[in-house]
Order: sequence, then structure tokens, then C-alpha cells
Amino acid sequence: MADSVLLFGWGVPIPGRETKALQVFGEAVEYFARLERDGRIEGMEPMLLEEHGGDLGGFFLIRGDHDGLAGLRGDDEFQRMVARAGLVVSNVGVVAGMTGERLQRLMAMWQEQVAELAEPAAMTAHA
Repeated sequence: MADSVLLFGWGVPIPGRETKALQVFGEAVEYFARLERDGRIEGMEPMLLEEHGGDLGGFFLIRGDHDGLAGLRGDDEFQRMVARAGLVVSNVGVVAGMTGERLQRLMAMWQEQVAELAEPAAMTAHA
């Protein structure tokens, strides 16, 4: 069961590299589909964003288990895909995230820490 995600994001194509950007996008779709068929990831969804004035134009949301996705980030073929994307589109980045049970565990731990470190209401009212 997926407990983690990778967000592989990008911005607009570099001027003059639009055709290559489409090529690399297609390669990335094929690459992630192969990883899913091989069981290395649980799934992938490509997303294109509407114009919004920000740097993020789209992303792949890659789902899997924490250890598998951590290993994928260090994989030569994954690094090659990130490098190819960076040569044809702006603002390429990969960010790890969590979901499912892993997210629930983190939120429970965070809640424990907040409770432990929270000041009593009476003390904060006088601050």
C-alpha cells in the first residue's frame, strides 16, 4: 500500500525547446508506466496546471512505499530523466511526501509534540 509520493514537477518549456519538452514528457510517461508494470511504483498520474502566475506548470504524482521511492530517487535512470527534463523545461524539482498510514503516523507524532510543548492557556494570555 502506498504510504509515500514523489512530486516530480516542472515549469514552462525553455523557449526553443518546446518540441523536445513534448518528447521528454512522453519518455517520462513511458518510463513511469514501465516502473508501474514492474512493480517498482504503485501508480503515477501526470497533471497539467492551468495558468496561475506561479512557477509550477505540471507534475507527475508518483505513488509507492517510502523505501521504494527513496531508492528510486537514487536510481541512475531516474536521475537521467530528471536531468533530461531540466534541459527542456524550467523549474524542475522532485519533492517527497507522505500519504496514508505514514501521514497518519506523522500527524499523531506531531500532535504528541504539540501537546508536550504547548504552554498552558493562562501563560500565553499574559505574554
